[in-house]
Amino acid sequence: MTDVETPASATNDAAGSDAEKAFSTSVAISAVRCTLTYVLIPFVFPLIGFGAGVGPWIGLPIGTAAIVANLVSIRRFHRADHRWKWPMTAINAGIIGLLTVLVILDGAELLG
Repeated sequence: MTDVETPASATNDAAGSDAEKAFSTSVAISAVRCTLTYVLIPFVFPLIGFGAGVGPWIGLPIGTAAIVANLVSIRRFHRADHRWKWPMTAINAGIIGLLTVLVILDGAELLG
């Protein structure tokens, strides 16, 4: 007997790969935001004479993009009915919660 992939399983595998790619993208965007916020802006930028007051201007759009990417990731995991959809939802929700706090802090700093 041969292993023949049915069209349904091929579609499900492709959807699972899309969900995993969306998760990887959302985590990468979040990592870039954290690297900028906690390493580059406070430590590296001042060494090169750049960075005073730019943190919120950089953090706000990147944080917002990261939240959207995490929401897309959750949606794709659930649409694909991926076996890891609930653990990934919990991870994404935690990241969204932390990013929301950072976006609020950035917004408050920009508003004065």
